[in-house]
Amino acid sequence: MAKRHHQPTTRDHPMFAVDLPNTETYLVGGAVRDKLLNLPTKDKDYVVVGATPEQMLELGFVPVGKDFPVFLHPETKDEYALARTERKTAKGYHGFEFNTSTEVTLEQDLMRRDLTINAMAIDEHGQLIDPFGGQQDINQGVLRHLSPAFAEDPVRVLRVARFMSRLSHLSFTVHPETMILMQQLVNQGEIEALVPERVWQEIKNSLNQVTPSAFFMTLRECGALKVLLPEIDCLFGIPQTKQWHPEVDTGIHAMLAIDQAKNTENDVAFAVMVHDLGKGITPPHILPSHRGHESAGIPLVKAVCKRLKVPSHYKKLALLVCQWHLHAHTIMELRPETVEKLFSRLDGYRNPKLVEKFIQACQADATGRWGEAFKTYPQADYIRSLFKAARHVDKQPLFERGYQGTELGEQIRQLRVSAIQSMKQKIKQ
Repeated sequence: MAKRHHQPTTRDHPMFAVDLPNTETYLVGGAVRDKLLNLPTKDKDYVVVGATPEQMLELGFVPVGKDFPVFLHPETKDEYALARTERKTAKGYHGFEFNTSTEVTLEQDLMRRDLTINAMAIDEHGQLIDPFGGQQDINQGVLRHLSPAFAEDPVRVLRVARFMSRLSHLSFTVHPETMILMQQLVNQGEIEALVPERVWQEIKNSLNQVTPSAFFMTLRECGALKVLLPEIDCLFGIPQTKQWHPEVDTGIHAMLAIDQAKNTENDVAFAVMVHDLGKGITPPHILPSHRGHESAGIPLVKAVCKRLKVPSHYKKLALLVCQWHLHAHTIMELRPETVEKLFSRLDGYRNPKLVEKFIQACQADATGRWGEAFKTYPQADYIRSLFKAARHVDKQPLFERGYQGTELGEQIRQLRVSAIQSMKQKIKQ
């Protein structure tokens, strides 16, 4: 079960800074949830009950909300939202009508939230307000929808999946009835109404959580993965050669690799996420072999990046890892000329960080497998040594001898090949 901690007290309650008559301010949402779980919280969100937008402006709060009044505190920059209710008016997550009357109560505001664990508040005296049993669900490790209105917003499917990536290591599970509502949203086509930017944001935010694979497995359980990322969903059930993949199932390997990449930068983790997409279209008659899956995956990676509007630097690294990850795994057997060409293809001489990110992605791929044989990845430091040797060759004598243009480039390449060869021999000794 999840590890629970203390009841909030006045000693650790936040600063409440809305000094208005007939109003009340509460800390709400994730900050309250994380306090009960003893997890770090980046942001603090507040709800103000009984205030008007004009009153908030008079106090110097800065408006940021478009659809409903949200304000930034002029000093702390924390978010303060007016208490509100919402009503579904159209398909998709933009199809809501909001009411921010001063008559809206705290409980009404909490009622519109997605999960019970997100529908708690702390008042100005540090007392927990929990009208829907959020603390009990935290103690039991359950992600439970707050009301049937959960099924009105498809973003909540993504949010539940992201919470699983953050909390599944604490033995959290999705309540069966909540999963049914998530499946209902998928079956009604609501998931297809999600804008690419929001889908990408949730994917990106999940890749560096404690268990990133839980995000994808939760989406798969409710059917949303097949809609949002069919290129990954179709990997499950596709066999690989047992000698190199004791887990056999390509989808399982993808999840293991994604979890191995969780402590890397997000573009590295994304590259790992899509590195084996080509295996999803391997002709059945050559299975469990996947000859040529690297090149086969390139158009699929491009399609995912285009559909989700993935930033260009994510796409660049993902394509490099997809195309060349087997070169990393077999680096010790490659000829010096081939290794030098790999560094050039990685754009490593101009951008050395790309080589390091490539190495990290390939290491996550290689160690994201079952079995003791795949716990270590000596290729990582081997590549680093070869790249360092190639990158730091002394080019000055070539300039002094008057080499220019393509001839200069060829001479530099030969220097790098020789440096790689020498380093290979040195490592062997």
